[in-house]
Amino acid sequence: MREVATAKPLWRVKQTGLTIHRKKLNLSPSRFILYASTVVVVFLIICAMVPQWIAPYLPTDMQADQILLAPEAAHLLGTDYFGRDVFSLIVYGARESLFIGFASVIVGGLLGGLLGACAGYFGGWTDRVLMRFNDIIMTVPGVLLALAIAAALGPGLWNIVLAVAMAAVPNYARVMRGQILSVKNRPFITASRSIGATQLSLFMKHVLPNSLSPLLVMAAIGVGTAILTGSGLSFLGLGVLKEVPDWGALLSQGRGYLTVAWWICTFPGLAITLFVLSINVIGDELRDALDPKKRQS
Repeated sequence: MREVATAKPLWRVKQTGLTIHRKKLNLSPSRFILYASTVVVVFLIICAMVPQWIAPYLPTDMQADQILLAPEAAHLLGTDYFGRDVFSLIVYGARESLFIGFASVIVGGLLGGLLGACAGYFGGWTDRVLMRFNDIIMTVPGVLLALAIAAALGPGLWNIVLAVAMAAVPNYARVMRGQILSVKNRPFITASRSIGATQLSLFMKHVLPNSLSPLLVMAAIGVGTAILTGSGLSFLGLGVLKEVPDWGALLSQGRGYLTVAWWICTFPGLAITLFVLSINVIGDELRDALDPKKRQS
């Protein structure tokens, strides 16, 4: 009787352990999408940083006997009208496209965050003047504003970054101002002020750190929008004028061959779509992670 009683709990422990192990292997669809999006973003960032590790050919290699070849083993995504490998063009073009996306978000986030922080924290006439100026800019659609700035400044990498950044500044300013207003009158701010904390100390140590979460989430999601806007400007001929085109320029160059060589503009468009979707998935996950209501639940 003792041997039977001892064997039964051991069998249950093994069965329980097997069940726990099987649960660990069960990956939810949302987790799978997040991991897949992270892989896509990391891969494209590697392509932008070290394209020579990924691309099988140089983007300037022109082969007259391999013009407009369909996707095959030697050229996974086909060749264009100059005999260049489309996959290599996409890999090398990722550097300019991703730089425009990330740099414009950094510049726009800093300028908009500073504008909104000053308006929300100081209030009064400072808030009224800055926000009325911000409202005037917001009356112009972001893409149209970026197009006007890019047309005025002319083609160039930093001109495109500035154009895309300025189009996003009003949204960052509005979000930052609202967050500052919700934080600056909280009890712990009042307590810090009552014990003699200076205005600069209150802003730098308490108000600003507790107001950055929405701005970070907005910046993460804004990378995809910035790349779309930058690609649109490049598609219209206002992008970077270099021998290695970015994704928007590849779309523009391949549109004339859509009926005879669909792969020239289809695959750069898929690269843009995959990156924007992936960065939006990561941004949504970051928003959920920084949301205090979801952390408490």
